[in-house]
Amino acid sequence: MADRDPVPLPAEVRTKLAELELELSEGDITQKGYEKKRSKLIGAYFPQTAGMDPSMGPDRRTPVTPSSSSRYHRRRSSGSRDERYRSDVHTEAVQAALAKHKERKMAVPMPSKRRSLVVQTSMDAYTPPDTSSGSEGEGQGDGDDDGTSSSREGSISMEHWISRAIHGTSSTTTTSSTASSSSSSTRSGGSGAAGGRLADVLAQHVHISNHSAPPDVTGYTNNTDGIQVERTPAAGTGTGTGTAAPRPAPRYGNAELMETGDGVPVSSRVSAKIQQLVNTLKRPKRPPLREFFVDDFEELLEVQQPDPNLPKAEGAQMVALQGEQLGVVTNWPPSLEAALQRWGTISPKAPCLSTMDTNGKPLYVLTYGKLWSRSVKVAFNLLHKLGTKQEPLVRPGDRVALVFPNNDPAAFMTAFYGCLLAEVVPVPIEVPLTRKDAGSQQIGFLLGSCGVTVALTSDACHKGLPKSPTGEISQFKGWPKLLWFVTESKHLSKPPRDWFPHIKDANQDTAYIEYKTCKDGSVLGVTVMRISMLTHCQALTQTCSYTEAETIVNVLDFKKDVGLWHAVLTSVMNMMHVISIPYALMKVNPLSWIQKVCQYKAKVACVKSRDMHWALVAHRDQRDVNLSSLRMLLVADGSNPWSISSCDAFLNVFQTKGLKQEVICPCASSPEALTVAVRRPLEEGSSPPGRGVLSMQGLSHGVIRVDSEEKLSVLTLQDVGSAMPGAVMCVVRPEGVPQLCKTDEIGELCVCTVATGTSYYGLTGMTKNTFEVFPVSNGGSPISEFPFTRTGLLGFIGPAGLIFVAGKMDGLMVVGGRRHNADDIVATALAVEPMKFVYRGRIAVFSITVLHDERIVVVAEQRPDSTEEDSFQWMSRVLQAIDGIHQVGVYCLALVPSNTLPKTPLGGIHLSETKQLFLEGALHPCNVLMCPHTCVTNLPKPRQKQPEIGPASVMVGNLVSGKRIAQASGRDLGQIEDNDQARKFLFLSEVLQWRAQTTPDHVLFTLLNSRGTVSSSLTCLQLHKRAEKVAALLAERGHLQDGDHVALVYPPGVDLIVAFYGCLYAGCVPITVRPPHPQNISTTLPTVKMIVEVSRSVCVMTSQLISKLLRSKEASAAVDVRTWPPVLDTDDLPKKKPPVLYRAADPDTLAYLDFSVSTTGMLAGVKMSHTATSAFCRSIKLQCELYPSREVAICLDPYCGLGFVLWCLCSVYSGHQSILIPPSELEGNPSLWLSAVSQHKVRDTFCSYSVMELCTKGLGLQTDALKSRGLDLSRVRTCVVVAEERPRIALTQSFSKLFKDLGLHPRAVSTSFGCRVNLAICLQPHRLGKLADQVGNHHSLQPPPPPPHCLSAHPPSAGFRSPLLQVLDLKI
Repeated sequence: MADRDPVPLPAEVRTKLAELELELSEGDITQKGYEKKRSKLIGAYFPQTAGMDPSMGPDRRTPVTPSSSSRYHRRRSSGSRDERYRSDVHTEAVQAALAKHKERKMAVPMPSKRRSLVVQTSMDAYTPPDTSSGSEGEGQGDGDDDGTSSSREGSISMEHWISRAIHGTSSTTTTSSTASSSSSSTRSGGSGAAGGRLADVLAQHVHISNHSAPPDVTGYTNNTDGIQVERTPAAGTGTGTGTAAPRPAPRYGNAELMETGDGVPVSSRVSAKIQQLVNTLKRPKRPPLREFFVDDFEELLEVQQPDPNLPKAEGAQMVALQGEQLGVVTNWPPSLEAALQRWGTISPKAPCLSTMDTNGKPLYVLTYGKLWSRSVKVAFNLLHKLGTKQEPLVRPGDRVALVFPNNDPAAFMTAFYGCLLAEVVPVPIEVPLTRKDAGSQQIGFLLGSCGVTVALTSDACHKGLPKSPTGEISQFKGWPKLLWFVTESKHLSKPPRDWFPHIKDANQDTAYIEYKTCKDGSVLGVTVMRISMLTHCQALTQTCSYTEAETIVNVLDFKKDVGLWHAVLTSVMNMMHVISIPYALMKVNPLSWIQKVCQYKAKVACVKSRDMHWALVAHRDQRDVNLSSLRMLLVADGSNPWSISSCDAFLNVFQTKGLKQEVICPCASSPEALTVAVRRPLEEGSSPPGRGVLSMQGLSHGVIRVDSEEKLSVLTLQDVGSAMPGAVMCVVRPEGVPQLCKTDEIGELCVCTVATGTSYYGLTGMTKNTFEVFPVSNGGSPISEFPFTRTGLLGFIGPAGLIFVAGKMDGLMVVGGRRHNADDIVATALAVEPMKFVYRGRIAVFSITVLHDERIVVVAEQRPDSTEEDSFQWMSRVLQAIDGIHQVGVYCLALVPSNTLPKTPLGGIHLSETKQLFLEGALHPCNVLMCPHTCVTNLPKPRQKQPEIGPASVMVGNLVSGKRIAQASGRDLGQIEDNDQARKFLFLSEVLQWRAQTTPDHVLFTLLNSRGTVSSSLTCLQLHKRAEKVAALLAERGHLQDGDHVALVYPPGVDLIVAFYGCLYAGCVPITVRPPHPQNISTTLPTVKMIVEVSRSVCVMTSQLISKLLRSKEASAAVDVRTWPPVLDTDDLPKKKPPVLYRAADPDTLAYLDFSVSTTGMLAGVKMSHTATSAFCRSIKLQCELYPSREVAICLDPYCGLGFVLWCLCSVYSGHQSILIPPSELEGNPSLWLSAVSQHKVRDTFCSYSVMELCTKGLGLQTDALKSRGLDLSRVRTCVVVAEERPRIALTQSFSKLFKDLGLHPRAVSTSFGCRVNLAICLQPHRLGKLADQVGNHHSLQPPPPPPHCLSAHPPSAGFRSPLLQVLDLKI
């Protein structure tokens, strides 16, 4: 055949071949059909040889060896697709979807696009390996003189690729087919463009590597004109006679002359590398990885469109407010250290500080002379007595912690000024009382970031710190290792007479670091320079008109904020006398600060609005109060909008006691900007301070709208004075670019002055966003060349330059696009009978994120004497008040016992810790009211069921991620054919009878005691016989009829199972009830009584012990024991069996009632029919692969839900052996469950979260001991947590990590999910059967109005598809 010339094809055959190729290129015919028709056309002209392609000559065939084929596929797989996201299951699903798509009958023709044959063919079969991830020089020709072989290699690879595209075979060839050559040669000069496509493809071939991309069929130019080449009858490496040698392709410079399929050489003057790059760029890009996992919640959630009628800012752009000039006084000291030196030497006897004990009596008076000498002593010991002379422990510029209690301001003041004199940076913090103080770990992180190694403290505080058994101070969690240094004089060395501290003028060195707790609980350190500290003291002196020897009463924390600035810094600068009132004294005597004002004739008092409030409560017991000496009552939290009520009430009461209206001076401050504004003491007879009555609805939209006081939804603000001397103030928008607000717009206050903080220590990025802000005008130009500092206060500048503060950034909650302030919500909640219910006004308000929006949570401490009825009445009224005033819903309102919320050092609520406890589920409220339906208004849109899995989906495990699936369903129980003999029975009672006849000695249940030994067991026949006796007992002694309800009050065990099937044999409806706890009968017995009454049980079956307990004296104190229905004791059963066993006429009749009490205290019962019960058991059998040879360990409460089904029902239906472990037994032996699993070599086990938590806490330190005892969990295939509450992910992960050393595989631990009317929506390891179609007879019992301890009266839903399933759909 090699000697034979190819037979020329007739014109009509060539025409048909051209049409065939055109159909293939346009997608009108498949590759297989194309090959079949083409073979028929040319088969008569080219005789076939066995195993040969009819379109190829024998000389041009190269067999594909396995090695070459695998090598090709390895190269192919290394390219465009990441193997991590490859899935055979997904590929099959996509191919099936595409095939199904092609089989559809379309009403209109499918849109098509003319493409190159190379592009049109299947990428999976014919795409050469791409080079996007390979190195640039790998496998590429270098263009040298020896490039002929490389060129030929590339031609072989590319022509092999084209040949695969044409023929659909795995053969390798060096030329095109003879048929293609001949057909192309006949049309090369004609107008048959379609027939010449293959020749065009070959003519456009350029030399690239074996790993190159497909050639670009649009970017080459044929240069065949003018090139004379001798044509041969057949294209190839030899002539038709096979005598000529292979002819190399001519080269022209850097270009190559390549032959087309019909032997016509063309010249491509494009560099191979450049063309490869062009091809790579033109190839469709693989979508980014994140597009496979796009979270389309935004598309699913309802997006509230902005209302065009909402109020908007309409005023002109505001201008920056310039404060008064800071006056330069000649006798102002150049630094605070210089001021201390002056007063300590000139007036050493002048009193500086007077401290009080808890009885209100003077405890100690610190003079300026003592303060100076002791501070010098502290400075000397810091620099010279810590460490060695060569390596001192503390150097100038180092940071040290100041740890002093709130009742010892003298020691703190001495240590603070000692640090200033030693040029050491003090970091005042709170005293850690325990190792688990709220926020203590974050404080430790701040100390570590500041490089603190030394902590200064007092003798009394040092003795009170928690210590280890060896007497050393405990290492606090998250804290660096500290050297504790006591600053009492008796512990310090006296400095030499010739040693004096170096006192310099105030400069830009850091003076001190003040800690600040953020909204998320993190602690930042605000650094304050020495020049800023001095300037701030000067501004306060000018604003407050401080003079020498004035007396000031301070109730505030002297370690930070206003208390530090006035009572420690500014007071020393002006040689003032400070009367310090400790917080412990305020708790005992809220009037103590007023008494000291009267006693010392104080001119100034620094208080908070809460101190004024509690003084009002206790003022009736105090006589002879005279406040006429006060010229300034500084309200430190005047920026709180609700402080105005305390100020007004205090003025109304004490105005008759000499208090003047102009004396009350609210101020605004922040750790970053220090003092922002102070209302100056007005001259007598001047105009009253400014007020604004604003609409809360307008404020929620960020605009100012004046309203009338008659309305409820208004906020009355008082001014906090004007800007500080030497400061410039403006208001910028809180989000985005710091653009100036309009005059009727709420924004964040920013100040530009020397007297502010400088930075957050060690946090450059946050510092830039807070301390280096450049406000811009509407045109985008900065308003000043100097940076401004954000204050964290929301407000506006009113008339006459008065500043009004409406809230804080930390308390801002944006709900549904509207702004709400936490202080406003607190004030509204406190307004609802605060003194009768809330304990000491302790309320926390914060927001959590639910469905991409913030939701409001209110947590309050209730008074100890509050009843549950009072609780729910108060909560209902609070919800109504917040909705009516703020027009916002509350997601959750929780009440906790008094004194249980985390506290700040001064007794306030630690907000971030409270929020964290709430999120972790560790808040332990005594009453909860969840109202998601009132506040979650952006619920997901109803999704449409996808007809098929789209090609953009990715298989991840058992879930298809990418295209959202509108529903998820398990296998259809009715279509699964297996050898399940129990399917032919409609009732569980019949299944038990069948098993008793066929496998009488097969053990179904084994009960373990606390020692891990078998206490009792039941075979199929034993269970059947005992159930018959129970049925006889019900018929004889109970005189019950078909359909009567029977309450089963048994402890976890086999008696409960026997009683259940006895009821089925008798035709009664069983209700399993948890028995009352003997040690807590007063609270557990009413629940038993309620379930018996609501279920309308006509009889109670129980054991002899519990029967006595139900009628005991303790029980009569909790319930009316005379109203119990007849109680049957099953410990002594009759000998005979019933004459006939009951069989229901209809499988849809009631099988049993499932009663449960939710976590909110709501009692609900669910009716389960025989059909639903059998379908449920069958679904679990298929899902968990339960067979008679299997053993399953169950450690669950067997009274409701999935726990009851696994304990009582599944073994009878499936025939497997259930090893029953009562959860109560784990209290005495925490390792009982895991030991049983190991001992019995169990592969599947079920437990509850409480059991898992008990094992995690009780066995956390015993894993090595358990391992030495041979406990092995490596055989466990599935450990399923039956979740009847929220998913506790952290607990599950801790359990998996803890027992990993015992062989437990982390992937073996999984969680089942269910709800009240759908006991198992999802059960690992695979999805449950299609229960929704089988369980059709689910109904909800509507209980009577709940008793006082029930939290909600909402009935459960009547359908099988529960709200929880809708939530789970979102996660798919």
